[in-house]
Amino acid sequence: MGYLAPECVVTGKASKESDVYSFGIVALEIACGRKPLDSKVPESQMRLVEWVWDLYGMGRLFEAVDTKLGSDFDEQETERLMTVGLWCAHPDHNFRPKIRQAIHVLNFEAPMPTLPPKLPVLSFFPLPLNTTTNSSNISQNQYSSYTYNTDSSKFTSSSIASSLLNKE
Repeated sequence: MGYLAPECVVTGKASKESDVYSFGIVALEIACGRKPLDSKVPESQMRLVEWVWDLYGMGRLFEAVDTKLGSDFDEQETERLMTVGLWCAHPDHNFRPKIRQAIHVLNFEAPMPTLPPKLPVLSFFPLPLNTTTNSSNISQNQYSSYTYNTDSSKFTSSSIASSLLNKE
């Protein structure tokens, strides 16, 4: 997906939340010196967000820092940049920060977020088709609901469809 937020793949629409996602990807690119998708690295490292989130969960975040930097970087700033990058790139737009919140963390004006140790994984499925045909039913069936799992809890949401319908 690169810079494209997961909900944009489903809806085809950009939003403030999808812009925050892209900001997170750029933050990770800066810290890691890598593109969001890289076929020239081992398979476990091809997708930047997944790779960095795995390292975050194992307490080895600095292993993802751009090797060209060597040891010439501020650890606190880099940890904030990478953690904020992951926070902004959260697969569920409801769990992403507002850009102002992200900037406050980057400027050491707010505490670091605590993220789940495993990247929440989205799975999309179509909404059931309705037999009646009015405009709201037709609009609803253009979008998908999703679920995602973390180690400690399971979330289910169809808010993507309802929030998009409310914006139209």
